[in-house]
Amino acid sequence: MGRYVARRLAGAAPTLFVVSVVVFLLAQLAPGDPVVRMLGSFATTQEIDRARAEMGFDRPLVVQYAAWLARAVQGDLGRSITSNLPVGQMIAERLPRTLGLALLAVLVSIAIGVPAGVLAAVKQNTGFDQALMSFCMLGLSVPDFVTALLLVIVFSVELNLLPSMGYAPLSDGIGAYLSHLAMPSLSLGFMMAAVTARMTRSSVLDVLRQDYVLTARSKGLTETQVIERHVLKSAMIPVVTVIGINFGAVFRGAVVIETLFSLPGIGRLIITAIESRDYPLVQGCLLVVVTIYIAINLAIDLLYACLDPRIRYQ
Repeated sequence: MGRYVARRLAGAAPTLFVVSVVVFLLAQLAPGDPVVRMLGSFATTQEIDRARAEMGFDRPLVVQYAAWLARAVQGDLGRSITSNLPVGQMIAERLPRTLGLALLAVLVSIAIGVPAGVLAAVKQNTGFDQALMSFCMLGLSVPDFVTALLLVIVFSVELNLLPSMGYAPLSDGIGAYLSHLAMPSLSLGFMMAAVTARMTRSSVLDVLRQDYVLTARSKGLTETQVIERHVLKSAMIPVVTVIGINFGAVFRGAVVIETLFSLPGIGRLIITAIESRDYPLVQGCLLVVVTIYIAINLAIDLLYACLDPRIRYQ
């Protein structure tokens, strides 16, 4: 197991390096001049050149990248151009809020998608199965921001049960925390639940056709015992993949959802940084998000080895 983990960690290092290059270039090649935006349109050419030299923007891209990477490896992501605050500090303040939203959204997708997919597979070609497929098509077709607006209309405007915007930290109580994240997490989790349900149904159907499942039934086990003891563990590997992909996709959806619900997470921070051409902040946010995504994929690989020990020796 230790050798398997070492191989996966060694494979993640080059990926992270390539990602750092792409993140740096994307931020640098974006249109607009952050120095001009910071100093204002009335700044003179001499003032702009002096500020650019102080920030190191007058050096070649290779030199800028090497300096940025050397600092990033040590945990220093630079300082924000617009606020002059450490980028790491700004991300550390916002990231837990987005991670909380992502975790709740994934839990929603698992709580809805996995049981629904298992039941649909067991009751294949019944009314429940057809209803689930219709639900999945609806979930895959409706964008998350449309779901968010519908939830706001129902639960905030009509029923006045949940706040339509803002954020409450855990220090204010678990009730306030969950009430502010309920609609955002449902908005993101609805589409993911549809994907999870489809994959669970397909995976369970494949396992139900295996010979060892027929053998388990011939021994007199009930259908529930067959599902719990012999089907679920084998069927979960593709489902775990989808869940991991969904967790990473939450960060993409968080950009829209956090803006819509006025959640001060890393998604809104990225939008603000892009609008202000704050290169260090954009680079730091993207690098952290991609690193989390790589870590999720690594965790999925390790979970594969727990679900199926044969994978460790491949």
